[in-house]
Amino acid sequence: MYQYHTLYNGLKVILSQHPSRVTYSGVYINVGSRDERGHDEGMAHFIEHSLFKGTEHRHAHHIQNRIDGVGGELNAFTTKEETCVYASSLSEHLERCLELFADILFHSTFPLKEIEKEKDVVLEEINSYSDSPAELIYDQYEELAYEGHPLAHNILGTRRDVKRFTPERLRHFLHSNYRPSRMVVTVAGDVTMERLLHLCEKYFGQYENTPATVDRSTRPTFHPFERHINRHTHQAHLLIGCEAPDIYHSDKTAFSLLNNILGGPAMNSRLNVAVREHYGFCYNIESQYVPFSDTGLFYIYAGVDLDAQERARRIILDELRRLCDTPLTPAQLRSAQRQLSGQMAINDDYGLNEMQSIGKAYLCYDHVHTLEEMKADLLAVTADDLQRVAQNHFDPERFGTLIYGN
Repeated sequence: MYQYHTLYNGLKVILSQHPSRVTYSGVYINVGSRDERGHDEGMAHFIEHSLFKGTEHRHAHHIQNRIDGVGGELNAFTTKEETCVYASSLSEHLERCLELFADILFHSTFPLKEIEKEKDVVLEEINSYSDSPAELIYDQYEELAYEGHPLAHNILGTRRDVKRFTPERLRHFLHSNYRPSRMVVTVAGDVTMERLLHLCEKYFGQYENTPATVDRSTRPTFHPFERHINRHTHQAHLLIGCEAPDIYHSDKTAFSLLNNILGGPAMNSRLNVAVREHYGFCYNIESQYVPFSDTGLFYIYAGVDLDAQERARRIILDELRRLCDTPLTPAQLRSAQRQLSGQMAINDDYGLNEMQSIGKAYLCYDHVHTLEEMKADLLAVTADDLQRVAQNHFDPERFGTLIYGN
């Protein structure tokens, strides 16, 4: 069972309590790259890097040693819609983690010397993506699919904008968007809710909640496209996708099951069997479903032999058409539901994954479904549901296709 509470300033707290020597803790902030405007592209990600570079109370090396020095791990990541700072530590050091989270989220100073060094780090991160077509293709795909909308922004930003960041602009973005009511403190481990709330009141309760400047009122529109870009690669990199249900849509569970059937992590996914196992056209083929707050994105990626790219593409489209034309048999449906249910249970068994998943869920829904509730929703999906959802989305006229290759 999950335990919830909201502090008077709007900060949400969620706990999954269970015996463990290790406790996983984090803070989810409802701010990501889609909330950047003007020449701020990449700022949410850059701030995530720079939170560890100094506060009013600590220098960078003090921040680095605060958790690492007791054998824990401190990290962070940025997505299109969220930023997360998190740590793994012995349970006895939970207070140390929460105190540090509050310090870097509300008191970061972004020292100029550290910021200039971090610019070089992020610019090299951008370079590394440019050297990896299997990663770059996702960013370019989203830029084409959502052209003209902030959701199209590359999370890393542009080289030009990153070079222009100043401590003043970073502080302005932080203070304008990092509000208690847009945050969730999420913990999985051996701590009581009474103890956790005491620590959250102690380190987060003093900060007033004022309105944030985040504006997501403009819904993104998916633009179908077909683009073939000449790159000197040993493989052809193929990405085919379409619009998908958002995180609040009633078809989200059915679409998640469709995605798992098509190109999930299991070796028996339809795409892996059809393209890799039957023909040996590729090493890696997978599908992903990414639901956002007001839209969703589904895409299939394959790195295939240059001479086989058109045949692989036809096979992929055939598999999508099969799901539209032929409903799953009762045995196929039960097998697919059992497989995804098992994957969810295994994922949830790792404390770090659980901490992050319940934090994001509470941020989005103000509630977290238990594993049993999610399994019940999954078992309620019918073969007719899957066929209907496939027919609603897998229309070739509405696909976006991006290909890298000679």
